[in-house]
Order: sequence, then C-alpha cells, then structure tokens
Amino acid sequence: MSGMDKTQLLGMTPDELTVYFKQMGQPAFRARQVFAWLHQGADFEQMSNLPKALRETLDENCVANPVSVLETIESKLDGTIKLLYRLLDGNVIEGVLMRYKYGNTVCVSTQVGCAMGCRFCASTQAGRVRDLEAGEICSEIYTAQKDIGERISHIVLMGIGEPLDNFDEVMKFLENITSPEGVNIGMRNISLSTCGLVPGIDKLAERKLQLTLSVSLHAPDNVTRSSMMPVNDAFPLEKLIPACRRYQKTTGRRISFEYSMVNGVNDSPQMAKKLADLIRGMGAHVNLIPINPVDGSPYSATDEANVRRFQKMLEDLGVNATIRRRLGTDISAACGQLRREDAKQAEQATRQTTSERTNAQ
Repeated sequence: MSGMDKTQLLGMTPDELTVYFKQMGQPAFRARQVFAWLHQGADFEQMSNLPKALRETLDENCVANPVSVLETIESKLDGTIKLLYRLLDGNVIEGVLMRYKYGNTVCVSTQVGCAMGCRFCASTQAGRVRDLEAGEICSEIYTAQKDIGERISHIVLMGIGEPLDNFDEVMKFLENITSPEGVNIGMRNISLSTCGLVPGIDKLAERKLQLTLSVSLHAPDNVTRSSMMPVNDAFPLEKLIPACRRYQKTTGRRISFEYSMVNGVNDSPQMAKKLADLIRGMGAHVNLIPINPVDGSPYSATDEANVRRFQKMLEDLGVNATIRRRLGTDISAACGQLRREDAKQAEQATRQTTSERTNAQ
C-alpha cells in the first residue's frame, strides 16, 4: 500500500483518534498513547509501549509523518535554515527555521502554492495547487525539529499559502499543536499571518484564541495596496481596518501590521503619515520589513537609512514600529524561492530526459 493510500493519523484530534482505534477494536487509551508519540515526531516502530502486532498493523495501514525533508540550506550569516519539504503526493513546500535568543522559531506553509497573487512574493507565482492537511502542517514542525536536533518553541504561519484560505485545517492544526497531550506549544507563541481575508478574520475572532494575528498591510491607501496585493480589490481598507478593530475588541489581542518596504512605492513620508492616520487609536504594532529580492518581481527594497527614517516618523506620530531583522538573505529565505528553484531544476531535468530520448530514437 502506497503512502497516498494510507490513513494519515497526525492530523486527527485525540477524540478522532479514539474513534479510529475503537473501530480497530483497540481500547481508548491507545489513542492517547499514539497521539503523544505522533506529536514527538515518532514513527510507529518507535512507539515502545504499543504491542508489536499493533505497531505492525499501523505501519501497514497508516502514515505517521506525511512530510520529509528534501533539502536544507543553512545561512552562513545568521544560522537561519531553509527547508524544502516533500509531501506524499510529490508536491514540494518550504519552511524556514530562525534562531532567536528566546528560542527556535519555524515558519510553516499552510498550502501548496498560493492564490492571493501578491506581486512581491515568490510563493504565489505558480498559483495554488491544494490546501495542506492539519497533519502535514504539524509534520513540517516535527520533521524540522528532528532534522536539526533542536526544540522548536515558536511557530509562525507565514510560509507558502494563506492560512485563512485553509481555515478548517489550520484550526485543527492549532488545536493539535497546543494540546497538553502533545507538544503543548502555547498559543501566545504562535503567530498567524493573513493578507486580509475579512470573513476569515471575523471567524478567527469568534474563537478568541490567544495567538498573535499579523495582517499584511503593505500600503495605507487602496490604489497602492491594490497594485501590490490583488486581494485588496475584494477587501479594501474600508472593510479590512474595521475587521481588524473588531478582532481587537473581541479578542483583546493587539494586531501586528506587516509592512514590506518597497523602494519608491510605499516608503515616502506621505505614506508614513497616511499609515499613522489609518490605524490611529488601535494601539497596533507595525513591523517594517525590508523585502528580500525575488526574481520576476518589479520591486526592490528600500535602503536601510530610509527604513529607519520611516520608523522614526511613525513613532513620532504615535505608532509603535519595529524593523524586522533580515534573516537568510544568502539562502533565498523569502518564501517560495527555494521551491521555485526546485521546480526549475525538475523542469530542466525533464526536458533533458525528453531530449535524450528523442535523440536516441
């Protein structure tokens, strides 16, 4: 039986696993044992407190880890690690592991590709292929943890894909990753980034989770934002900002606005003034991001001096603003870049094989 035909257990909640094991004629406590093992990144043969016959049955019919590491590249500048993952169906996604003083943070993907079309992002250039399942998102973390031999304590859902476009599976992932029966990563150690899907923000607010919501804003007016982010045509600032205010009121959690600094597009003093006016009274935090270079993008990064001027203007206008450290610039750490390179290499290999077969004939 191929991996694609087997049952993926990692995405199941403890209750769902209990039902599954009861259907196998196993006692309920086996589900809790397996859940704990799965969320340590264990394979079935490592589950030492299970009978050998059960381990063999699980190995024959189920999948423990649906994600494997295809390639890793470590930055010589700051120790950031770019991970290229392969899924059971052959699709490829990315993750980034970043080392901070407070612990290791992994940036995970939630979709294979992305349909949002942001023009400064490599993730979306090939479009969306499919959503990731909850177990696949969990497996990104556990596989990375096993690969580097270090504990991961913080998670950002800011890799390939739009998390709120895969709402149900992302919510199940959050339930599992924070479960006391698993790795029990605290919700306050998790950040979820969205390009601004208003219905998803409202649905997320209803759950009153204690995670950090990061909204990719990138421009303080509709004309500029729509030129950078097509999603703004569906959910312009007149809809997005009130949704953010509702989220803060409902959850009591401060929102972080992501603002990628693009040379000559959104980095002027006038833009800083517009931005401060737009989010005034929210107590929100603005994260200024010097963009990583992306092949095929018309945008270039603002120079460091201008980023600092922009930050000071915001602070003078009463807005809390920080500048994100640029990590992994020597390893194409911007989301989607390594996956695109892998796809190019695969395409070139296919063309070469086709050419060789043609010449042989």
